[in-house]
Amino acid sequence: MQRRHLLSGAAAAMAVGGRLAAPAIGAETKTLIHVPQASMASLDPVWTTAVVTRNAGAMIWETLYGRDEQLRARPQMVEGHTVEDGGKRWTMRLREGLLFHDGEPVRARDCVASVRRWMKRDPIGQTIEARLDALEAPDDRTLVFRLNKPFSSLPYALAKTQPTPVIMPERLALTSPHTQVAEVIGSGPFRWVANEFVPGSRSVFAKNERYNPRNEPASFCAGGYRVMVDRVEWRFIPDPATSGNALINGEVDWIDQPLPDLLPLLRRSRGVSVEVLDNYGTFGAMRPNSMQGPTANPAIRRVMLAAVDQVACMTAAMGEDRSLFRAPVGFFLPGTPSASDVGMEAVLNRPSLTELKRMLAATGYAGERVVLMHPTDQSFYHAMTSVVAAGLREVGFNLDEQSMDWGTVVQRRTSMEPLERGGWSLFPSGFPAAEYRDPVFASNLRGNGRDAWFGWPDDPQVEAMRTAWMDTTDEAEQQRLDRAIQQRSFETVPFIPLGQYLPPAAFRRNITGLLKGAVPVFWNVSKS
Repeated sequence: MQRRHLLSGAAAAMAVGGRLAAPAIGAETKTLIHVPQASMASLDPVWTTAVVTRNAGAMIWETLYGRDEQLRARPQMVEGHTVEDGGKRWTMRLREGLLFHDGEPVRARDCVASVRRWMKRDPIGQTIEARLDALEAPDDRTLVFRLNKPFSSLPYALAKTQPTPVIMPERLALTSPHTQVAEVIGSGPFRWVANEFVPGSRSVFAKNERYNPRNEPASFCAGGYRVMVDRVEWRFIPDPATSGNALINGEVDWIDQPLPDLLPLLRRSRGVSVEVLDNYGTFGAMRPNSMQGPTANPAIRRVMLAAVDQVACMTAAMGEDRSLFRAPVGFFLPGTPSASDVGMEAVLNRPSLTELKRMLAATGYAGERVVLMHPTDQSFYHAMTSVVAAGLREVGFNLDEQSMDWGTVVQRRTSMEPLERGGWSLFPSGFPAAEYRDPVFASNLRGNGRDAWFGWPDDPQVEAMRTAWMDTTDEAEQQRLDRAIQQRSFETVPFIPLGQYLPPAAFRRNITGLLKGAVPVFWNVSKS
């Protein structure tokens, strides 16, 4: 399998970078034991948007800019930048002392190759590439973007957390964006310990003793990444009750996203804290395949949208505590300038079952198979998918619900093959909700066909409106375009919104310094 190739290749490649950080003589190795939301299927945060890969990538690699707790872009690998030529020339200067885990210095040409690879893979990266005349490295520490159109959000884009524009050695960054890198070499505050990796069970990260943090305090993914432990061990425990008991008994230190049903017990447990660390949460979605099978028909997708009960999805995933989710939602994050009530009747006023069946019949649907990939090892996706599956069957869809682990979904969703050759129709996913504040960064709204995210919707109309949004500085015009894009999205349904959810984390009270943001980060975290 391709993922095995990546991880076994990483094991061979990390003979130097994979050794553990050594504690002081006579000191005990301080290990933080973390339970991630899923097992590791890929270690390439450019190749995949899998959340668990994103979280690991933030430890191993760095980005040119980082987002602070307020989601402002701040220099991270760079000292800063200058902007000239009416916003079309950006010159960035790398800070001194940046080293990859293999001891090689980070050079501007590594950054050029890394950013170019990410631009091929990421929707916002593709937007930058379309406005790019040249990306140059005139010397080892200088990076120059020469644009043909201004793009004021460039630092914010280069601080993205999913897919992440991480900086790799040039030799790895030259890997095709459609192929996973074969080695795990970054410059971040932790190093991947390949020889301790157990697929489906354990991942280990060691403190990078060569890492030189920035001088300022850390704020989410910005500032000084100061590592306070010798190593971080991820233990994937698929049974939520087992992981909860392990936390209560002090066998693990931190659960990323405990099952909501366990939260009351964890809150009552001595020595355990429960807190929402992600202020923005996750935008839950069901992604249809716009290229293959019945879901290639927009009318079919509109019936699916109408059949999905967002509140039921969120309640199944998060429980009855309404403070932990928002539903129904449209195509933008509630409470942001881009959000509006345009088209919202499609999710606020759900049709009766009789009307839904009539709508389905009107599409010409004749019982064709709909392949739903159902990940059973991620509690939130599992809960939401179960609700969606029941709703689609009730309406009359011939649902082929295929249970699998999330790693298999991540691999299989890349396939453009027809259903009879291993293709797919639907799969659940979650995106950092903070990205759905405007149409530029909301990647699931893109309509750029084969260059779009998995599902590949092709909608030149929404692409033109997105471009117009970027080209205007008139807020009133941007809001008009926001409304038009949402209306169009209710017609074409590039994804089916399932709600915004904010899963709390649970951790032992001797764990301090956890930072808030949109990704669990492991710097600044102490264990007493």
